[in-house]
Amino acid sequence: MKFNLRANMPSSSNLQPSVSSLFLIAGNGKYPFLVAQEARTAGVERIVVAAFENETDPTLADYVDQIIWMRVGQVGKLLNASRTSGAIHGIMAGQIAPKNLFDLRPDFKTLLLLAQLKERNAETLFATLASELEKAGVTLLPATTFLESHLASPGLIAGPKPNARQLEDITLGHGIAKEVSRLNIGQTVVVKRGTVLAVEGFEGTDETIKRGGMLGQGKACMVKVSKPHHDMRFDVPVIGIRTLETAAVSGVTLIALEANVTLLLEKEKLQQRASELGITLWGVSKQNH
Repeated sequence: MKFNLRANMPSSSNLQPSVSSLFLIAGNGKYPFLVAQEARTAGVERIVVAAFENETDPTLADYVDQIIWMRVGQVGKLLNASRTSGAIHGIMAGQIAPKNLFDLRPDFKTLLLLAQLKERNAETLFATLASELEKAGVTLLPATTFLESHLASPGLIAGPKPNARQLEDITLGHGIAKEVSRLNIGQTVVVKRGTVLAVEGFEGTDETIKRGGMLGQGKACMVKVSKPHHDMRFDVPVIGIRTLETAAVSGVTLIALEANVTLLLEKEKLQQRASELGITLWGVSKQNH
């Protein structure tokens, strides 16, 4: 049975009236659900999902019209699904766990694409996939399409107001994170009292928080940024409840995010939980940094 997601839902501030059908490439977490809900609210009539084994939540099938399962690395099957979906617009939502990228069994199409790449990182891989989807007739929309009301705002989002020392750490962390992201290393750093404790690498945001929090022994500051000249089709910073819970047990008490770029999953729950945990969520305005 399909749920009626249009009922009792607020209107999205980022309507796309020309999108009547959508091809949703769904990774893990709540992000794909949020896109499906807001797309329905915006008037999208048909949603076809490309889902990945051991990644995509199977219950997403209850929220969409069709779900097509595949393994990570089956680009040929993904492109075939896009052609048969009937959609001319697509959105990528949700991450793929790094370990699964190494466990993938690539099909022939994937091997051909990989052979053409001089550098193999998220940026080049997704850009190549976007190009192949375009050839198949599906144009990728920004990953924040339909989701403008869920983006971080400048200033205090939740929790206690940061003090002067914490604001200095935010400024330091933002500058370091921007440089690290420019080098395609990571997008998150953890700092405390002017010292950089941890820089994100391949392990991902949660593991960086744990490492930085352990070294800081409490009251550390995490800063997450977007890449310079980032591609909004697949390079959107995301914060969810799991990030908050990880921060809480790791001793990170302040999370600084880039305003108008970072997506807040389950925004109201996120704000409430941050307040309960005493964790500050702070939106960094680009005008100030």
